[in-house]
Amino acid sequence: MVKVMQMSTEDQTDRGLAHGRQADGGISGQGPDSEQHRLNERKPGRPRKDIKDICIAVAAHKPYRMPTDPMYMPMQVGKALHPDVNLGPQFTPDNSGDNISDQNAYFSELTALYWMWKNCHNKYKGLAHYRRHFASKSQRGAGILHHERQQWQHRQHRQLSSTFASGPSSDRFSRIVGRQEVSRLLDTTDIILPKKRHYYIETIRSHYSHTMYVEQLDETRAILVEKYPTFVPAFDQVMNARSAHLFNMFIMRADKFDEYCAFLFPILFELESRLDPAQYDGFHARYVGRVSERLLDVWLKTHRYSYAELPVMSPEPVNWWKKGTAFLTAKFTGKKYGSSF
Repeated sequence: MVKVMQMSTEDQTDRGLAHGRQADGGISGQGPDSEQHRLNERKPGRPRKDIKDICIAVAAHKPYRMPTDPMYMPMQVGKALHPDVNLGPQFTPDNSGDNISDQNAYFSELTALYWMWKNCHNKYKGLAHYRRHFASKSQRGAGILHHERQQWQHRQHRQLSSTFASGPSSDRFSRIVGRQEVSRLLDTTDIILPKKRHYYIETIRSHYSHTMYVEQLDETRAILVEKYPTFVPAFDQVMNARSAHLFNMFIMRADKFDEYCAFLFPILFELESRLDPAQYDGFHARYVGRVSERLLDVWLKTHRYSYAELPVMSPEPVNWWKKGTAFLTAKFTGKKYGSSF
């Protein structure tokens, strides 16, 4: 059984140790001027009280480059369904301890979330994805002069063009947020979220109804009415909004993280029992994971929890033409999405 070790802030030595393992090199951000290099060069045993005890699971179902910052824990999801697939020793399988790994075909990255809830004991816990990461605010071009911003945008354009031609770029990985920046944010908030996704011409409900099957949202609301009525007003607000915190990405203080999971999973298990995922094709059978994305803001609004936001980055370029065309086709012809983008 893989065990995530709990380390107190006072005992933490920032020598690249986290989750009971030594940080590996091999990804950007490890040079002599990098934050991680400075952390690794500190004298053994000297505590860093400004660096918090954070574990962020990075869900993946296939081999993929991972961040090297020690707060990230690569996690192989769906291991129970694919016991012969081994992503390597750096990946924690989601079928150890208390788990729902065998539900990965329906719950997607939520099998990693459930594992973190039941088996991880760090003071701060989070979830990211192999194709979506929190990005550092300091590398978004903020606070620079106009001509410098133009130069920065030009460089970004060249990097994107290069990535389209040659695959994932190490420059993109250098934008992934590090533990020191996350620790500073957690000094002022208990919850860090990705920036909201904006639909502009659609509401959250209408976009879902065009691209997925709206009965999944309707049944979710029915469950809330029957079992959790205090959340219904917030659910209706979220459905009528034009933006939301999506992607199943967040970093929270452990008690908030566990509270959210205790709210989320009973609803999803009930939803799965009412709408058998097997009635859909493989893509739409993962509806449980998609519905969960729309419940995060419901929980936040009901409790009136404050939060901080970070940008989201993808190691791979997003094909906005394909994405936009698929949405317009769904909106005007009724053809549902058939794959992820």
